[in-house]
Amino acid sequence: MDTNDSLRLASLWHSMHAISQQLSPTLGCNGIELLQADTFDLHCFQSLTGTKFFVVCEPGTQHMEGLLKVIYELYTDYVLKNPFYEMEMPIRCELFDMNLSQAIQKDRVSLFGR
Repeated sequence: MDTNDSLRLASLWHSMHAISQQLSPTLGCNGIELLQADTFDLHCFQSLTGTKFFVVCEPGTQHMEGLLKVIYELYTDYVLKNPFYEMEMPIRCELFDMNLSQAIQKDRVSLFGR
């Protein structure tokens, strides 16, 4: 996906997430955390600051909540502490990208043995 497609997806998800919080019959609902489709699952983690992180994976993949929390930790360590990063802008941080790739590879190895 290019940057515009990512922004459209994020905008659509943000709207659905906000509407689901308002329409939920459960008090204290935090919005949609998992969207299951025939060909993929979309997991969402919303931080306390409101920043949302997504993982798109094969249907039924386990432990994505843990991976999302690791991604959030990497975000706080490498992006938020970067003096050149501006909030609400696309993330362009080499250290974040490198550590994110390592975390995903580690998660893939632990899940699939590959």
